[in-house]
Amino acid sequence: MRIRNLCLALFLIAGVSLCWAQTITVAAASDLQFAFQDAAARFEKVSGKQVKLIFGSSGNFFAQIQNGAPFDLFFSADLDYAKKLDAAGLAESGSLYEYATGKIVLWAPRQSPVDLKRGLQVLLDPAIQKIAIANPEHAPYGRAAVAALRQEKLYDQVAGKFVMGENISQTATFVVSGSADVGIVALSLALAPALKDKGKYAEIPANDYPPIEQAALILKSSQQKETARAFLAFVKSPEIVDLLKTYGFSVPVNAGASP
Repeated sequence: MRIRNLCLALFLIAGVSLCWAQTITVAAASDLQFAFQDAAARFEKVSGKQVKLIFGSSGNFFAQIQNGAPFDLFFSADLDYAKKLDAAGLAESGSLYEYATGKIVLWAPRQSPVDLKRGLQVLLDPAIQKIAIANPEHAPYGRAAVAALRQEKLYDQVAGKFVMGENISQTATFVVSGSADVGIVALSLALAPALKDKGKYAEIPANDYPPIEQAALILKSSQQKETARAFLAFVKSPEIVDLLKTYGFSVPVNAGASP
């Protein structure tokens, strides 16, 4: 009897421990890299749950999710990807949430002589040999960069200088490493504590490119829906809404408001 009771006690303790150590896997657009490292750490502190963050291009995640990738949540930099997954029945009903709108900037190393005040026209400078952008085939920020260049009738003149990153985070890395003289990157990366002292930036006019509307959803295949819902609710909280604002995101008017 004592052995049986001991085994039962150990089972219950282990069960509580496993529940407490519950982990969710979040596929997040690379523009969220630094903001979400902070947000996840805060969530883990208050909830005791673990958040595994995987950053990459939204288009690649979209394809992976269609093929059954085991993510619990998807934070896309493109609203359309989230809407398509929702329409295909791959998202938890009612979970789609438009959490932010991103911005693009022209970004160069801090010591660069490039005069960013000239805006995108500076890319015609012969001294600029390499321009980093995210691959527009699957990265929303890359598509925004292309749209802005076409709007200012510069695309054909500078396309030969492109160095393409798989996602917007890798694009910024090209500038930091010297693989590119300048880049068109997310404002959220230019403002990140890890990068803001390494570069200087100038915002690209918002009317030069379509809004980079971003949305999140809980995947129907998630095995940790309760924790996934808790994390999504946390992202909607005033604390994280304010955090996103510090990284340069625009947020919905009612985001962070009390229900």
